[in-house]
Amino acid sequence: MLCINQTNTNPYFNIASEEYLLKNISEDIFMLYVNEPSVIVGKHQNTFAEINYGLAKQKDIKVVRRLSGGGAVYHDLGNLNFTFIKNSKVGKLVDFRGYTKPIIEFLREFGIDASFEGHNSIYANGKKVSGNAEHVFKNRVMHHGTLLFDTNMQLLAELLYVSTNRYVDQAVKSVRANTVNLSELLPSEISLERFREQLIGYMDNEFSNLNKHQLTPKDNEAIYDLMTKKYTTWEWNFGYSPSYSFTREFRIKDNTATLTVDVKKGIIASFTISGGNLSHFEREALATSLKGQQHNEEKIKKHLSKLVISREVQHKIFEMLF
Repeated sequence: MLCINQTNTNPYFNIASEEYLLKNISEDIFMLYVNEPSVIVGKHQNTFAEINYGLAKQKDIKVVRRLSGGGAVYHDLGNLNFTFIKNSKVGKLVDFRGYTKPIIEFLREFGIDASFEGHNSIYANGKKVSGNAEHVFKNRVMHHGTLLFDTNMQLLAELLYVSTNRYVDQAVKSVRANTVNLSELLPSEISLERFREQLIGYMDNEFSNLNKHQLTPKDNEAIYDLMTKKYTTWEWNFGYSPSYSFTREFRIKDNTATLTVDVKKGIIASFTISGGNLSHFEREALATSLKGQQHNEEKIKKHLSKLVISREVQHKIFEMLF
């Protein structure tokens, strides 16, 4: 089994590297990496429904859709991520308990009361410290998970604990849970880097054939290419979301207005607005301009700016759309 102790903290690169290693390397792999502040959403989620989009933009939090399913998670420099990529037989590929077992046993070495809970989580002393997800490709499976070590819990909550009724969709929903940092549970002070080194040492004993491995220049080039063409794109991170709709009620021109929008494959399929003392011309101009456009902040702003309607209306509609 190859052991890749990744030093790159770019979340676009690290999530892209998982897909590359899964589909292009034949050996079994154990990888560790840490990401800069970012929200990683599941493959089948509605990104807008899972995150506080305004806060993510304000704080320059990167948003990345991963290859596996499951719910959204927050990564930062206090969160250690682990990935197993292994060959197996059909019918035995999905194994959440099996892949989390060595992680749980490692945590127990520190005297932490760790256990597998629910469908895909690791709990410690009754609180969640790790969420896990898997993706199968042919005869290979990628299992990856988080380890909350010294994560900014306040920012995690502000980014992920959002209202659940803002969008109507059939997308996978995240399950919220009480979380805790492992650093609070360890019997003595230890740095994330030291914790990471000890995890590698434990895995070295667990898997006798563990071989330290570095990505080659060819690997890095291919990963950057995948990252650029897929993982940094709006089409993947937002446009891939399942169809969704939303209704917003707001005040404009001293009156109440109602906005209803349907989005399919990231494209606004229908847009209607009523009330708000808007003229027939204004309503038609908005609907005609926005229908068929990507539900994309930059592009919507551009289209709104071209309309012969007041700045007040432009700004309010933009605010309601995002």
